[in-house]
Order: sequence, then structure tokens, then C-alpha cells
Amino acid sequence: MIETFSLTMRFGRLTAVSELCLKVEAGDCYGFIGPNGAGKTTIFNMLSGVLRPTSGTIFFLGRRIDRAPPHAIARLGIARTFQNVQLFEGMSALENVMVGRHMRTHGDLLAAALGFPGLAREERRSREICLAALRFVGLEARVDDDAASLPFGQQRLVEVARAMVAEPRLLLLDEPAAGLNTRECSELANVITALPRRGITPLLVDHDMELVMDISDRVSVLNRGRKIAEGPPRQVQADPAVIEAYLGRGAATC
Repeated sequence: MIETFSLTMRFGRLTAVSELCLKVEAGDCYGFIGPNGAGKTTIFNMLSGVLRPTSGTIFFLGRRIDRAPPHAIARLGIARTFQNVQLFEGMSALENVMVGRHMRTHGDLLAAALGFPGLAREERRSREICLAALRFVGLEARVDDDAASLPFGQQRLVEVARAMVAEPRLLLLDEPAAGLNTRECSELANVITALPRRGITPLLVDHDMELVMDISDRVSVLNRGRKIAEGPPRQVQADPAVIEAYLGRGAATC
């Protein structure tokens, strides 16, 4: 699905990510964990084209993308959510999700002004797709509610639905559980683990260790910009380097 080779990002003298080699298989749920400042969000910004790597390469479905702009990467099939909820106030949940569908539609201002019949069909089709995405995340009863008035956990799910309707093959989830309670985390976990059945490979970063370990097929651990461990969750949890990174040097030898 996606593969990186010696991926590095420097900001002046600071190396945020160093020599990252990553391989994510289609259909896997892949998780990143690491202390604050480990480079997790920087990796997402490189994968989505927001940042251009200082060095190294990124391949998505066999195509090199590390020099491609964000809109081109999105069209190829990479979508993302963000740490902070970013919904349009004054718009319904459905309208917010339909914004994410815009990239896959072909109508323009002239077609709308002239009332082309194909545009109306496309609009109906887009609406059906967006309603299906909201049903998938469990918000079929809230489609007409102001998105900003929804409980925080449901706002997160609206963001996931909005990303889904762009028809991604890879979905980058940047701290999706931030600010959620236990019940909301459980609902989110159910949605994420169901994504591969829709042809979407989830790649997530989160500080909720329990969530990441419960739903991931493979986990990478970052510390100070370097990958220090990778593998199935149980293997990673027992790795001395991981224990040291989170609990300190003495804990790794206990």
C-alpha cells in the first residue's frame, strides 16, 4: 500500500524524522505510537504532501509521491483527519461530509449555471454516498443536525465519514481518539476496524495506547524521530527499547 525508504525531515538543526523505512500492507490496521515530539504527525504531513521530505522516498501503490502536491496525493487515494476537529460551523453533518465528496465530482460553476441534467444526477449520487458513509459511522439519525452541535465523539465520526467519501485507499487518522471518553473510543474502534472491509487501509497515530494496541495488526514505535520497534502489538509491548522510551531506563531491566 505505502512504503518509505530512509524518509527524513529536518527543520534547521532539528531532525524531526530520521531514516524512516516503513511498509504498510493493504488491509492491515497499522498504528504509530511514541512520546510527544517523536515525529508522528510529521510523518503524516509527509505522507499527505503537506511537507516535502528533506530526503528519502515515499511510494504509494508503487508510485513515487514524495514530490507530489497534497491535492494530487489526495486524488491518488490518500485521505486524512487531523488532531483538532475541523468541521464547518453552521452546516449539517451531511453538508460537512459532502464537502469531502467534491474531489470526486465533475461538475463546475458553468454546468450548475446552465442546469446540465448530468449535474443533478451526480449531485443525487454524491448525496447517497455521503448518507451511506454517515450510516457506516452510526450517525444516520444526525444527518441534518448542525455538525458543530454534535457531541465531540460524533464530530470525530463526521470527520471520518468526510474522509471516506473521497474514496481513499489509505486513511491517515491523526489522534482520532483525542478527547474521547471510553464509550466514544469503543465506537471509534469499531469504525476503524471495519474500514478494511470497505477497501480502506487505516494508518493511525494516537496517544491512547490501549486503542492502538487493541485494533492494530502492526505497530511502529517512534522516539526522537527514529523507529525503535515494529511488529505485532504484543511483541512491541515487550520490547525493552519501547519500555525504556515510555518508562525510563531502569524500567527496561526490571
